[in-house]
Amino acid sequence: MNKLQLFSEKPINMDLGLLLIRVIIGTLMAFIGYEKLIHFDELVVDEFWAKNVSFLGMTGGVPLFLTIFAEFFCSLFLILGLFTRFSLFVLMFCMGYIFMVIFPMSIVDKGENGYHFNDAFVYFIIYLGLFFTGPGKYSLDKKLFQKNA
Repeated sequence: MNKLQLFSEKPINMDLGLLLIRVIIGTLMAFIGYEKLIHFDELVVDEFWAKNVSFLGMTGGVPLFLTIFAEFFCSLFLILGLFTRFSLFVLMFCMGYIFMVIFPMSIVDKGENGYHFNDAFVYFIIYLGLFFTGPGKYSLDKKLFQKNA
C-alpha cells in the first residue's frame, strides 16, 4: 500500500487534481456567464456595456455576446474537458482583456473590507496553468482525440 507522502514532489493523482480544478473553476465562471445570459436584454442597454466596453470599435451587444460565449459556453466545454485548450484560450483572452483594458492592470484593489485581488487576473492565471497542463485523462478530449499508437 502506498503511503501518502506529504513532503513528496510527486503527484498523488495529477488527473484527478486537474479534473477538480476544471470543474470548480469552470462552474464558478459558468455561473457568472449564465447570469449575463439570462439578463442579456437588461445588460445590453446598460450604460457600462455602452460606454466602458469597446472591442474592435464595437460596443453594447457584440462585446456582451462574446463575453457570454467565453464565460458560459467555453466554461461548459472546460468542465467537460472538450476542446479544452481552445476554450482556455478564449477564456484567457476574455480575462486578459478585462484585466488589461476594463480594469487597467489592477491586480490588487482596496475595497470596503480591505484589499482584494482582481478576479479576472486570478482566473487568467488559473486558465494559463490549465492551458499548459492540459485537461488530464478525465476529459472528453482524451476520449475523443486519443491517438492509438
